[in-house]
Amino acid sequence: MVLAGGGFRFGYYLGMHAAAVDAGQEPDLLLATCGGAVAGAIIRNLPDSASRKAWVASPQMYELFCGLQPGPRASPLRALANVALRRLHPGKAARLPDLFQDYLFEIPAVLPLPPAAGQGGAALAILGGKMLFGEHEVGQPRLGRQLYGVTLFCGSRTAALAEGLPSAIGSGGWTDAVAPELRVDSTMPLADAVRISISDMYYFRCHSVGAEDYTGGVVDLFPVELARSLARHVTMEMKPPYDQLMAIPALRTVFGFDGNQRMRHVHGQPVDVWVDTSDVGIALRGNGIQKRVDWLRNRVRLVAPTSYARYVEEVEAQWQYGYARAAEAYALAAQGRSPAMRRATRHNKALA
Repeated sequence: MVLAGGGFRFGYYLGMHAAAVDAGQEPDLLLATCGGAVAGAIIRNLPDSASRKAWVASPQMYELFCGLQPGPRASPLRALANVALRRLHPGKAARLPDLFQDYLFEIPAVLPLPPAAGQGGAALAILGGKMLFGEHEVGQPRLGRQLYGVTLFCGSRTAALAEGLPSAIGSGGWTDAVAPELRVDSTMPLADAVRISISDMYYFRCHSVGAEDYTGGVVDLFPVELARSLARHVTMEMKPPYDQLMAIPALRTVFGFDGNQRMRHVHGQPVDVWVDTSDVGIALRGNGIQKRVDWLRNRVRLVAPTSYARYVEEVEAQWQYGYARAAEAYALAAQGRSPAMRRATRHNKALA
């Protein structure tokens, strides 16, 4: 099962997984990127659906969201200027981006993840991007240089399966800013792997482990090729399109590819079970962490639900959404069918 993105709505991935279990299709490998890495760690470390949901709905998770703070460069005018510059300069990763200081929000280096309850359960593999440049090189022209190595953080069994595989982003003609080979790391601590994967460029600072720096799993957010190489049966989402105003220019500036073209390609690949979450932003509108401009304090902020009780309600709504959509998908797959994409646009429709 691929847990691709999801932002801070971790609950809907827990619901998807619970539906897979109830359908007799419990995955033995979770391949996670960005927010999906948090959900994957919770699934991996706790024994059942009830304890997993309880963890996401716990006070410590709510405190995490309430504690998210603006970074030193989170003024609204600066943020708008940076968005405008990325839109006005259409070059593909033309310069080495500042992923060290140019970010909006602070997030703790250590996330509130549950300790492992035992050795059983699904294996977990998490994607991130190793940065192949240092802070002292920021701003320099790229001149065709490879800047990132897609890295799979996983256990030894998955590592043996992944060894020698290419990076679909780096080898498939999407961009020359990403190295063509997939890197495999079976020694990275789980907490660091999760923290790496959620380090979205321009939202959070890149994550450093020892002398190495890493950016988030957004470098290969929809790893369908890798999933098909690692497993005989793949469950994956139909996703909503990237935002054309901010996300697409950011992906192009940092990684050198068009995220929606990539998504359309992914949606056209053969997958055993497609789960339609293309309307998640509509179905769960107003649910979860919201971005707000605080003009009085001259800051862009991430705002948590107004009370813990409200937060618990929102987690439940996320879980129910994920469960319903995955249950639908497994029922249709048993008939040899896939759900129709509820929010199909020219930016996320499968390429013909």
